[in-house]
Amino acid sequence: MKLASNMRIGGLASGMDIDQIVSDLMKAERMPLDKLKQKKQILEWQRDDYREMNKLLQDLDTLVFDGIYRQSTFMKKTVTSSDESVVTAVATSVTANQTVEIGNITQLASAARWTSATITTTSGSVDPNAKLQDVTFTTGGGNFQFTSPITLTLNVTKPGSTTAETVDISIDPQNDSLNSIITKLNQNTNLGVSVFYDEFTKKMVMTKNETGSGASIEVVSGGDLLKALGFAIDSGTNMLQQDPGSGTNAKFTINGLETERTTNTFTINGMTYTLKNTTADKVTISTATDTDAIFNSIKAFVDKYNETIDKINAKLKEERYRDYPPLTDEQKEAMTDKQIELWEEKARSGMLRGDSILSSGLSKMRMDLYTKVEGSNITSGFSQLAEIGITTSPNYLDGGKLIIDETKLREKIQENPDAVYRLFNNDSTNYSEKGIARRLRDTIKDTIGKIEQKAGKTIWTNQQFAIGRDLNDINDQIKRFEDHLKEVEDRYWRQFTAMEEAIQRANQQSMYLMNAFGGGMQG
Repeated sequence: MKLASNMRIGGLASGMDIDQIVSDLMKAERMPLDKLKQKKQILEWQRDDYREMNKLLQDLDTLVFDGIYRQSTFMKKTVTSSDESVVTAVATSVTANQTVEIGNITQLASAARWTSATITTTSGSVDPNAKLQDVTFTTGGGNFQFTSPITLTLNVTKPGSTTAETVDISIDPQNDSLNSIITKLNQNTNLGVSVFYDEFTKKMVMTKNETGSGASIEVVSGGDLLKALGFAIDSGTNMLQQDPGSGTNAKFTINGLETERTTNTFTINGMTYTLKNTTADKVTISTATDTDAIFNSIKAFVDKYNETIDKINAKLKEERYRDYPPLTDEQKEAMTDKQIELWEEKARSGMLRGDSILSSGLSKMRMDLYTKVEGSNITSGFSQLAEIGITTSPNYLDGGKLIIDETKLREKIQENPDAVYRLFNNDSTNYSEKGIARRLRDTIKDTIGKIEQKAGKTIWTNQQFAIGRDLNDINDQIKRFEDHLKEVEDRYWRQFTAMEEAIQRANQQSMYLMNAFGGGMQG
């Protein structure tokens, strides 16, 4: 009987372990494939390490941008008030220190307010959830019933403005109640009021959301509804009548000048003041450089810079263990998780050892920091980091880390915070006149760009960066080689199958001859 040529015979005729023989032969054939997969793994590790370095640089750039790159960082002030129960202040954009006197606060700003008379109905009670059509109002001796839709049209003037804005609010007596009317009034941003109904007094109160004098509400239509709700309307002007003493400006003097504001919080020359009480006395507001805050921002930059270059230097100096190639799947199967972890720790070490992009980036950043900043905007004694108390570590093993002389830096900040700002951020197209932070951000951006061209970023396809294109090439090689291995394995099996078939036939012939000769002798 002839065996089918596509069958894999595992040594049935020969007694040999064909599976093991083919497996051993394929181990040798698979060695180039393992090399390709190891090369792929090294490229992936290298790509990931590059991206980790880019994240470090991006984090440094973000901290620079949010800290020493901003002028507001160097304009921080501490503010003191001689009487905080009357006036407080916050420095928002003050450059020079100043002392201001605020006094004779005769009046605080207040919001315009309209309070209704007591709301009455024929039933003697007010149900704020009852539909308007079911209620007869008798407020002020009147008799008000509403069954048809109402358009409440109001001309609203904001405090301090001379221009009115028309507001229309639709009321449906079949569906709307006192509560739903209040909701509509509160939700209309152009009307800009806060309204509530007090069940104890049976009165409504409407208060302007903004303080200051000049606020008014003219009733164009829907006046009967407002009268039913207890609001008084001037017959001559159609204006809602405000509560006496509401809707006032704050009145005070600042450095002797009598003035007014529509709010109790206002800004003058970069200082935001808040009036809290009236007084006939003077309150002194003084600002001083917030040395601690500015120092902490600079220190945060120095610490982040040192951390960043320390990690990059560590990668550049990391030992490369060439005797520890990436493990194959078969090797991992024979090892424990801990053994795999220890092996791969050495295998992926040194992926960026001596890398030219990172080395060049670090050298350029050091030059950015140490090169003198020139130009007409730069104050003498504030043109280099060393002049404000920031120097390089004398230990070459530190790789250029910065060291702060805290006393000197605080003195320089106190002396001229704007000059410190210029040292970091002087704006110019000329490198020698460009501030340190600007130089550093340019270098970081350039280095990140070069690394991205080499290792890409997560949202990029492999075709967009060098290592990715190498990975694509290796993937193609792996696929072709896997197809080749399949053909080789099939060939081995065909050969061993043919051998098994030949042995099978030989055994059959031998058995036939033995039977033939044995039978003849018996005869």
